[in-house]
Amino acid sequence: MDFSLTDDQVMIRDAAQDFLADKSGSEAVRAAMASEAGFDAAVWQAIGAELGWCAVAVPEELGGMGLGPVELMLIQEQAGYHLLCSPFFSTVCLGTTLLKSLGSDEAQGEFLPKVAEGSSRFASSIACGVEAKAESRSGQWLLNGVVSQVCDAGEDSLLLLFAETDDGAGLFAVPGNAEGVSIVSQTGWDASRRFATVELNDAVAAMRCDDATRLASGGRKANALSRLYVAAEQLGAAQRCLDMTVAYISERKQFGRTIASFQAIKHRCAQMMVQVEGLRSAVYGAAALAADESDVQALSMECAMAKALASDVLFHCAGEAIQLHGGVGFTEEYDPGLYFKRARASKGWLGTPEELRAEIAGVLL
Repeated sequence: MDFSLTDDQVMIRDAAQDFLADKSGSEAVRAAMASEAGFDAAVWQAIGAELGWCAVAVPEELGGMGLGPVELMLIQEQAGYHLLCSPFFSTVCLGTTLLKSLGSDEAQGEFLPKVAEGSSRFASSIACGVEAKAESRSGQWLLNGVVSQVCDAGEDSLLLLFAETDDGAGLFAVPGNAEGVSIVSQTGWDASRRFATVELNDAVAAMRCDDATRLASGGRKANALSRLYVAAEQLGAAQRCLDMTVAYISERKQFGRTIASFQAIKHRCAQMMVQVEGLRSAVYGAAALAADESDVQALSMECAMAKALASDVLFHCAGEAIQLHGGVGFTEEYDPGLYFKRARASKGWLGTPEELRAEIAGVLL
């Protein structure tokens, strides 16, 4: 399999790297974490309306760029490297992927053009299973129940929620400010990505979005791609842990020389690099498979493997970054702690490594 990038893909990656290096430094990340919204509205506006990142995965006929998983994976890698605080993941990687994979033509035509132009954002749950119920009354769908782990939920977002109906599960679009919707913020490890619990009490859905003919296979595909995009983000974060550690040990002196010259330190950094490069091959390979429109089962296996490996590698690299920074690695003033919290939190998103390996084993055995 050829993992080499095209000139256009390199340009997308480099542009994302340059923009986020300028707009998503550690000071900006901390400021966004402390803000009420959890992200910088100006940066989000630039991402959606000026840079066109929200249009990357939207089909051309709906106002998007019509690009694929590889391009989106490259942006996500840089988002993880710079710990981007924005609704990009929930809007594009979760919401747009759901609508493209299992949404009806009507739902795609209604919502995706607004995402492509940067005027709308999605909030979706990363919890497994269907937690709400939907009932059709007088031509409207009313939702009841409690949905947990809804990413970037806010009154100005469009909630994409699965709910159980009399004929099985369905995907529904519910405005965050609709009557009967209550959004309760959750406190978690990682303040750089916000989650909420959504309570529904006869909340009126704007639309039922799923296409019955696409629901089963499309749901599996959307789940696989979402895992890929989380893995890409974890890859970028792991690379940042390695880079900041190498930079620190190259300056920190002990016994008259930099600690980077100590053999034990070299070995630990080398091990981090080996793990990161192995993960890069896994993530890029899964993205290439997704771009080739491979069968859903093969894609699910590959993305589950990439996500399981990414969770383990990031957790190891973030822990090593703290250890190799010494005592200051545990302080709020240094960045390793931010990445360790992301590593700890993201380990459970869309399946823990143990759950994902059990899933793979269940198919193979």
